[in-house]
Order: sequence, then C-alpha cells, then structure tokens
Amino acid sequence: ACHACDRLIKDVSSTMGTSLKKVAKKAKDYKYVLLVMRHAKAEPFGDGGDAGRVLTDKGRKQAKAVAKGLAAHKLVPTRIACSAATRARQTCDRMLKVFGDDPKVDYHQSLYEGGVQAVFDELAQTKEKHRELLVLGHEPTVSIACQWMASSESDPTLLDMLNLGMSPASIAVFGANEPFDKWQLHGGELIALLTAKDFD
Repeated sequence: ACHACDRLIKDVSSTMGTSLKKVAKKAKDYKYVLLVMRHAKAEPFGDGGDAGRVLTDKGRKQAKAVAKGLAAHKLVPTRIACSAATRARQTCDRMLKVFGDDPKVDYHQSLYEGGVQAVFDELAQTKEKHRELLVLGHEPTVSIACQWMASSESDPTLLDMLNLGMSPASIAVFGANEPFDKWQLHGGELIALLTAKDFD
C-alpha cells in the first residue's frame, strides 16, 4: 500500500509540477486565501513533554524556506493563528523573520489541543479585512480539518493525499470568495497541497 501512496504523491507532484507560481496564480482567482500548515520538523520528544518539543535544524530550515516561497509569490498572510505549542511557535517565529511585522499573530492553546473545531473557530474569528489567513497547527487535526473544509469542486487526488496526513511544514491552500467567518463545512476549494520539498 505504501508503494501506491508514494506513487500517488509522485504523480500528483509531477502533474501539478507543484510550481508555486501556478498555485499562486490560481489563488489570485479568489478573494480569500486560507493556508493551513503543519508545524515544521520537530524533535521526537522534549523536556517539556509533547507541548515543549522543539524544532530540529531541518525544521528551522523548512520554516524559513516555506516563508520565502510564500513571500516570493505574494502569499504572505495578513493574519496568522498559531498553536501555542513550542514547535508551532518556533515555526511561526522563523516565518516572521521573512514576513516582517505585517501579519497579525495570535497564539492559541486550542490549536494544540482543541481538535478540528479549533481550526473552524479561527475562521469564524477572522475579520473580513483579512484576505489571507494562515492557521498553523498539528497532525492529525490539520489534515482532518482540511478534509472538512474542502469543497466538492476540489481535486479528488489532493483529497486522497490529505487522507495520508500532512508531513511537517506542509501547507494546504484553499480559496473562496466568501470572508472566512462565512465559510461553512466544505466552503473552500482546495487549490494545492504543498510539501516542504516544494519549497526547496
């Protein structure tokens, strides 16, 4: 089964040419763009228990590379909702070094422990003026939330990939013309699923 998964991922990467340029161009068709990201690669355990786990060197590089890629394609979020766990905060900090002071950042314990509802709560609390929102959290919450969010128009191959879960520093990109606080279940089109490698 894993070979099939690997092949599926390869096929999708090659068909999308997962070019960030293409993804950014498609995102421009929508008034509102949601990025749902899993934190970058972290140590398997930490002194502070699970919540205190820190990023590895690779994780720090991933976070910076993803931020540079998003910035280069004008996909910098105006608001970031980030889990309060150390590895998510560290991912966010690395990205902010690239983004600068523009994004408004909120850290929430709920994105660490609150499950899928916490992700939807962030959408509900995002004001209309924010057109690009980044939600930065953890597996399996992020991939499950993305499945609930993806509209029926979304590419089925991308939905299959979501079923496999999101690897560290992966980002799901959604677009819609409704403000985030109006999004319902299956309210956004899943435009792309980008892995850390796509930002190398």
